[in-house]
Amino acid sequence: MYRSFKRFLDAVFSLAGLIVLSPLFLVLFIWIRLGSKGPAIFTQKRIGRNCRHFYIFKFRTMRIDTPKDVPTHLLANPEQYVTKAGRFLRRTSLDELPQLLNILRGEMSVVGPRPALWNQYDLVRLRENNGANKLRPGLTGWAQVNGRDDLPIPIKARFDGEYVEKMSLAFDWKIIQMTIKKIPKAEGVKL
Repeated sequence: MYRSFKRFLDAVFSLAGLIVLSPLFLVLFIWIRLGSKGPAIFTQKRIGRNCRHFYIFKFRTMRIDTPKDVPTHLLANPEQYVTKAGRFLRRTSLDELPQLLNILRGEMSVVGPRPALWNQYDLVRLRENNGANKLRPGLTGWAQVNGRDDLPIPIKARFDGEYVEKMSLAFDWKIIQMTIKKIPKAEGVKL
């Protein structure tokens, strides 16, 4: 029952967010374009619900010559690729805002396991074992508020499995509140 209602809430929230935040989107778009070569919006192939691929939207935070499809924490020296605007966007998580469009399109949810890169086979396999791959990936999630980039893959997958078991309106609201509190502190954000 909640899953159907959750999709309705996601659509309403994402549409409202896109409308209300459109001036901020414009400012960030201009800042990114003026600060470095390349498009302001970055797309990347990710794993969605039932392991279907989709393209996630993000504000671009790295130079266009950055190696593709490599998680930032696996780059030899990620600092060399991050743009000036990108450093700020990552620390504030503003780079994630374009995913409101993914939510509106039904590819993502506000809360759920973060979408894995298409080549993060270890994370996808562990999520398959705990049922997390059956959910729409989220803009935020239980693993994000419990460590984000600091978590090893098995622990991240364990939190994703816990989310599957506890998913409810109250639990989603708790995760959203925790996310809002953690964003200003940039907890668990690498770079």
